[in-house]
Amino acid sequence: MEYAIEMRGVTKQYHRFCLNHIDFQVPKGCVMGLIGENGAGKTTLIKSVLGLIHTDAGEIFIEGKKLSEDEVAVKEELGVVFDGCSFPEEMDIRGIRRIMPGLYRKWDMEQFDRLMERFGLPEDQHIKDYSRGMKMKLSIGVALSHHAKLLIMDEATSGLDPVIRDEILDLFLEFMQDEEHSMLISSHITSDLEKIADYITFLKNGEIIFSENKDDLLYLYGILKCGKKERETLDSSCFVAERENAFEEEILIKDRKEFIRRYPDCVVDPVSLEDIILFYVRGRLL
Repeated sequence: MEYAIEMRGVTKQYHRFCLNHIDFQVPKGCVMGLIGENGAGKTTLIKSVLGLIHTDAGEIFIEGKKLSEDEVAVKEELGVVFDGCSFPEEMDIRGIRRIMPGLYRKWDMEQFDRLMERFGLPEDQHIKDYSRGMKMKLSIGVALSHHAKLLIMDEATSGLDPVIRDEILDLFLEFMQDEEHSMLISSHITSDLEKIADYITFLKNGEIIFSENKDDLLYLYGILKCGKKERETLDSSCFVAERENAFEEEILIKDRKEFIRRYPDCVVDPVSLEDIILFYVRGRLL
């Protein structure tokens, strides 16, 4: 399998946090969703991929090129959007038109103009007067206007209203129509990832807890609801994590279909990505 991103044993040690020996892959032509709590290491991982921080160990490859040996060529292939706009507040679209051709060899002015028209962004308005949604559309428009093969998004849709988020997600899906394109998107909005992601990687305390096919996660996992006495009669090897409330126990199960086959009288509900995260973060692992 070819990878758009491959990390081998990547480690970054801070005073109170460590991105710990990360082995991570984004298959080419796929969308990888990156999830986890604040402080789990998502932004550190992304900054490592972008070469924005110096890692202590390991190797990183982008589109088959080693980042440390070919950084300029690698970054030509990247479109990047963080959760804030990186352009000077006094700039407008006309200023962006002047500077971007000097930054990217493959800058496509026609593509940029099409996107600005599609987004309805005014040419003569300063960026400081843009709404958050307008700023994110501008950043995404720039990221998509130099024929990048890999988009990297860090909380790009956070704080946006549902209509704008849906518009942006549709644009990402259009980008992914080209089989040579890939995406890594970090987001707390798990419903967005359920819509566009092919794979999900869950980070916790600087370590990868799982990295799996999204459809498999949603199909295989389930939530068992039962009383304490009933729990004692069940095979606990199927259990992943549990949460207790005043009335019953909730248990995350990794193979819902097999469990229902063995225990047809049990109540096992389907899961969302948010359910899985909450069990791993706030539940007790089994």
